[in-house]
This record gives sequence, structure tokens and C-alpha cells, in this order.
Amino acid sequence: MFRTPLPPAAGIPSSHRTATAPPGPESGPAAAVAPAAAAPRPRQRDAFFDNAKYLAIVFVAMGHTWEPLTDGSRAAEALYMVVYTFHMPAFILISGYFSRSFDMRPDRLKRLITGVAVPYILFETAYTLFQRTAGGNPDAPISLLDPWYLTWFLIALFVWRLTTPLWKVIRWPIPVALVISVLAAVSPELGDDLDLQRVLQFLPFFVLGLCMKPEHFQLVRRREVRILSVPVVAAAVLLAYWAAPRMTSTWFYHRDSAQELGAPWWAGVVMMPALFGCSIVLTACFFAWVPRRKMWFTVLGAGTLYGYLLHGFLAKGSRWWGWFDPDWVHTPYGQVAVTLVAAAVVTLLCTPPVQRVFRFAMEPKMAWAFKKDPKQEQSEKVGVPVKG
Repeated sequence: MFRTPLPPAAGIPSSHRTATAPPGPESGPAAAVAPAAAAPRPRQRDAFFDNAKYLAIVFVAMGHTWEPLTDGSRAAEALYMVVYTFHMPAFILISGYFSRSFDMRPDRLKRLITGVAVPYILFETAYTLFQRTAGGNPDAPISLLDPWYLTWFLIALFVWRLTTPLWKVIRWPIPVALVISVLAAVSPELGDDLDLQRVLQFLPFFVLGLCMKPEHFQLVRRREVRILSVPVVAAAVLLAYWAAPRMTSTWFYHRDSAQELGAPWWAGVVMMPALFGCSIVLTACFFAWVPRRKMWFTVLGAGTLYGYLLHGFLAKGSRWWGWFDPDWVHTPYGQVAVTLVAAAVVTLLCTPPVQRVFRFAMEPKMAWAFKKDPKQEQSEKVGVPVKG
């Protein structure tokens, strides 16, 4: 569900770079009028990360489909808990990994606004209008301070990315982020503004991504890790099956404090590190089985934000319109059928034709909204485009 990633940090092997090339050296006005032949060649996208993003968004859609089925099926509840343990952490970790080079440079701030803030405003408004018309809630307020449903991820990504320079200079970023998440989990007074509980409780995964290097992904993709991940995931499913009637899956949403979930405050101190550890293990198992080569679905990895935000209308509408009411849907065959439908629908929403239709909302240019860079102005005077 990510845009074209930010330029990677220096020193990353070319096999891990994306289509966005890192900026070239800036040496004053001469850089603005360098000949076109000197422009660096675009880097190829890394198929591994595009595959990971696509597969993760499929799990997101499947999880939303299983939610109405969990009340009557312990197996569905167990699978739901396992998937929710790793699918968003995987997305957030990748987002952090590709945010390592983020700084307060004007072009990167512009991309943060057009690629994250503007889609947040548009989809928060669209979701609210959808809730008013299809959800039977005509008084639903449009509030940019209270993210509804899937838009929490956009506001969280906006906040996380703005704090990237801070995490890059402190000595122990991951422990500090984990302590912040624990404090959030025991602080019900945070309230719902900007969905701060999720912003802070998911923060360690973003910071972990910032701290990761290419060799870490090479490590989890080793053959022995892939083999070991099979019994680990099987054990996780069995544990989730045992835990399903004994705990609420709301813990995995990271949107409430321990007290708001009816637990004592110290439960948040215990659960946050425990959930973080479980999520990291299952995320590693997920990465271990992500294909490294180009697949038929690799191209869809560039459109996962489209699939993420657009499928939310169907995910909510299916409940409001009674699609899960028929008894056959709750049978094993029905559960498999709706799972396949969810995977097919989100796949369709990630395709290039859908991206072209909705690019105005997801990737607006908005040149009119920003001041021109001095280098850009100089290049226009001499008629040569800016490189880098």
C-alpha cells in the first residue's frame, strides 16, 4: 500500500533499489544545467519488495473478509489472529525501510504531502460520505482529526516519516520506540485524535524498518529460515486456536489501551513487548516465503495503496448490505469462497488500469500548490530540465 518509495540510503546494493533513483550530487548552479546524457539511469524495482507488498495486501483483504466469520468459527478466529499478527507490521516495516533517506528536503516534503496527506484528506472525506449514504449514518461528521477505518495508516505514516530524522540520530531507537508503545498502551487518556494509539503502538515496526539493512532481508530469505518458518507458523496457528476463546483479537488492532480493553494497566506492559516479538517472528516467516524473482503479480506491488484504500468501501459495504447474512457463507465452503473473492477483488484494485483512474486522488501532481525550487527556476530559464 505504498507509493514509489523514497530514494534509498547511500550504500544499498542496486538489487535492493527501487525505480526512484537517489539524488545526484548537488554542486551549485552547474548541477541544474548538466547535459541530459549525464543523468543517472533509473534503478530497477526490487521484485522481492513488490511481491511482499502485494501478498501482504491480499492478507489484509482476507482478514477483513474473515472478521464477520469469526463469531461462529473458532478456526476463522485463529487464522484471523495469526494474519493480524504480521500483515500490518510487514507493511509498516517495509515503509520504514524505504523511509531511511527521508529528510526535510523540499522535494521529499512535497511528496509526503501529495502522496500521504492529500490522499488522507480525500479518502477520509469519501469514507465519511460513504458512511452517510450506504452505512445508514447520515450524521457522521467529517473530521480530519479522527481517522475512520483504513485511513489511520495514512496519518500514521505521515507522522512516522516526519519523525525519521529524530530516529536516525538517537542511540537506541528501537528500545525507545518500544517504550513509547508501552506507555501508549497504558494511557487511555490519549483519546482518539489522529488515532494516536495506533500511531504510537505500531511505531516500533516503523523504527525497526528504519534500522534494517539489505543483509537483514537476505538473512530471512535463507533456505534454512524458510524451512524453519513452516513449523513456527503451524505452532502459531495452534496457539491462536487455543487462545481464540480466551482473549480478544482487538489487542492486534493496537487502537486501544489495556484499560479500554477491560484489562489492568500492567497487561499493556506485558502484551506490547509480547505482541511485538510475535509479530517480528511471523513477519520474518512471511518474508522467508516471499518470492525473490519477478512473478505475474510483481507489477501489482506498486499499486497496493490503491488496493488498500479502495477495497475498504467493499469491506464495509458488504456488512451494511448483508452479504454475510446467508447461512452458506458461514460454512467451510462459503468461507473459502469469500476468501478467494476477497483476494481476487483486491488484486483487481491494484492493477495499472485502476491506478490510472484513481491517480488524481492517490498521486496528485499539485505543482500549483508549491513554490518552485530555485534550481527548477534556473533550469526553466536555460531550457534544460533539472537532473536528480
